[in-house]
Amino acid sequence: MMTEKEKMLAGEYYLANDETLAAERKYCKQLLKQLNVDEYVVGDGTAAVLQKLIPNAPKSLYIEPPFHCDYGYNITCGENVYFNVNCVVLDVMEVKLGNNVFCAPGVQIYTATHPLDATLRRSKENAKPVVIGDDCWIGGGAVICPGVTIGNRCVIGAGAVVTKDIPDDSLAVGNPAKVIRKLNQTTDQGN
Repeated sequence: MMTEKEKMLAGEYYLANDETLAAERKYCKQLLKQLNVDEYVVGDGTAAVLQKLIPNAPKSLYIEPPFHCDYGYNITCGENVYFNVNCVVLDVMEVKLGNNVFCAPGVQIYTATHPLDATLRRSKENAKPVVIGDDCWIGGGAVICPGVTIGNRCVIGAGAVVTKDIPDDSLAVGNPAKVIRKLNQTTDQGN
């Protein structure tokens, strides 16, 4: 028989108010208080708090507080990942960010989802993983929905709501986000 945590991590319906999961979310909130209040100016203790909060990230992870997540341990980062202010990561399942991923202010990444059936939704929820490839820039206020994979070298426009996978080298904008063109590294470089 699977625990509620095992069900959660497997993407099955689970009880979010399970005692173990509630305790883990409480621990995460205590670490977030340290990050968002005690170390708000990104002080000397910030690296130690981040190591506890997001143990699957290298030391190059940079988070500009305030930041919010559910568990922290389901976030996996490559090198040089940056979260600007007011980012939210609902990491009920794995959120995997590649190298050189930059999240502008207010980016929201959701793995948590809920049943469409109202009766089931009263007690259960589930999740789908999110993957963001290398060298991506996620614009301010963008929302990445459960189960989405964003390819390498993508730009997601400000305010976009990404509901479907985005292929490599794409510029996606809008609600729902649509690829409006492919990006070419040789012609899209800044001045």
